[in-house]
Amino acid sequence: MLEPILGSKSSEQVLIFLFARDTGYATEISRFFDSDLYAIQKQLARLENAEILVSMKVGRTRVYQFNPRYPFLLELKNLLEKALSFYPKDMKEALVMNRRRPRKDDKPL
Repeated sequence: MLEPILGSKSSEQVLIFLFARDTGYATEISRFFDSDLYAIQKQLARLENAEILVSMKVGRTRVYQFNPRYPFLLELKNLLEKALSFYPKDMKEALVMNRRRPRKDDKPL
């Protein structure tokens, strides 16, 4: 949806994923969208060089998030929120659901 504005589908995927989940890493994003890992890594590096994203090392993994000092962050998030509202319902739910560790066996759903 934002591909014509952003220039590539992978940059849209990166931004939408980080908007929905706040943080993420390259492999996680590429697996979610079933896309090329190299393309996602390239876009993450490009967006970090443009100071739209910042990263930090967590163990051996580089985790990315939006740069809170980016001057157009509010406008960018508003655009991403609007774009996310046009995504299919099942994809929106999968993006927003952010389970990262297993649920206990006896815990009810």
